[in-house]
Order: sequence, then C-alpha cells, then structure tokens
Amino acid sequence: MATSATSDQLLVIIDPAARQTDGESVRIAKDVLSAGAATKVCLPDGPAEFARALGRRGSRRPVVIGGDRALARAVALLHRQRDLTGCALSVVPVGQTALAESLGVPGGTVAAARAVLEGTARRLDLLVDDSDGVVLGALGIPPVPAGAAEPLALSPGGPWYRSLVRTLAPRPPRPAAPPSPGPARLRVEVDGETVVDLDQPVEAVSVTPGSSGVAEVEVRPLSVGAAAAPLLAAGRTVTVTGADFRYRADATVSGPVRRRTWRVREAAWALTLPTAPTGG
Repeated sequence: MATSATSDQLLVIIDPAARQTDGESVRIAKDVLSAGAATKVCLPDGPAEFARALGRRGSRRPVVIGGDRALARAVALLHRQRDLTGCALSVVPVGQTALAESLGVPGGTVAAARAVLEGTARRLDLLVDDSDGVVLGALGIPPVPAGAAEPLALSPGGPWYRSLVRTLAPRPPRPAAPPSPGPARLRVEVDGETVVDLDQPVEAVSVTPGSSGVAEVEVRPLSVGAAAAPLLAAGRTVTVTGADFRYRADATVSGPVRRRTWRVREAAWALTLPTAPTGG
C-alpha cells in the first residue's frame, strides 16, 4: 500500500549521534530538505528531547536524520503513542544504515533527502513483542551461553567500562582457552506449531516481517559433519522459549529472557521510499 508523501511541512529531527558521527552529511541533508520544503529543525540532546520533539510535531511530517537506532527509536515511540497509523515517517540515514537500506531507503545522503521530498509513503509490516518492543527489519537469536561476551551493551558496565577497568588494573596472566560454547537449545513455535524443540540444538534463529501480515522464520539446526538444511516456517505469531537467551532486534540486543512472543502487525507503519518508476 502506498500514498503520495506531501513535503511542504517537515519536522526535521537530527539525532545527536549523527551530528557527532558525520556532521557534513547532516549539513547536506538539512540543506537539501530546506531547499525543497518548509522545515522546522530540532536538535535534541538525548532520547527524552527526541521523544518530545516527535510528540509535538503537530501537522508536520517527521524526518529523522540519523542511523538505524534513531529510526528504530522513532518507530518505537510512535508505536507506544499509538500513533503509527496516522504518521508517515521519513529518514535520511547517517551513521549505521544497514536497516534503513534494507527497507528500501537510499544509502546516499542526497538521494535519501530527495526521496523524502519526492517519494511515496509505503506501509510496512512490523513485529511487536509481548513487552511492547518492535522489530522493523530482522530479529536474530544467536546462541549466547551464560558467561559469553555480549555483542552489545545496553547499560552501565558495558564494553567501554570493562575496557577502562582493564586499562587501570594490573594485567592478569593469560588464562587458558575457554571451552567452546555449547549450542543453543530453544523451542520455536509458529502459530502454535513447534518448528524445533529443546532437544534439538540450533545455531541461530531469524525472524523477519514478510508481507501480508506473515513473518518468515528460519531455524538453523546445529550440524555435525554435513551442513543441516534450515527449517523454514511462516506465520503471524512466533514464540521462542529457552534458558536465558538474548536476541538482536534491528540494531539493539535485548535480554536475557526465557520466553518471548512476537506478533505481526500488518501494514502497521509507513516509511517514505523512492517512488518506483512506472513501466513504459
């Protein structure tokens, strides 16, 4: 489903991380948008001001200049405000852009800004979990055993803190190599049907919003010798159960949890994308 994206009134929210990462790209994006539409520019200092700016947008169409985290944050805020259906979101990716590009947003700053002005708002599916978290592009569950290094820290005491502690503390003797991590044991259910159970170790699970309200699920069983074929399923509800597993939702790692359910919300949000050329 697609609708024309009017561009005469824009609220441009510049994520602080984008200003620090690539100020030149931010300036270019702002110049292109300002040249093509009436813009109000907001420079929030953090998540709280980001949320206030988005909540006070009025009739203006919000445009986020920032990376994947800023895009996911904006969608999560609109979801919690129960305002996703009435708001077409636009993004000019600056910084980490893999998620935005996977959704169809141009990677180049000028092309992305022009898409905001000239593109089309297309409705996309969304995964919503039982803690009200959202997934725009992909959900991944790697086998993260207890005590293994976390791929991303979300709270104090993360990698920067541990690095500082290691710098200040005396260097300990090199420990013996740790044993290889064990496989993940997860129960994956799609629409109530078990795809894999706890007795079958798995290497990874991925879930992505497909089309028409259906999620695509891929389970990779642990292979010994010859590679095991992935287990594929599709459905509207995905439940994963296991012992303290973590999961990556778009650009963020969450957990550990023992059980989580994701449900597909069909055409739940709108993203401005380049207008597809018409055949001739």
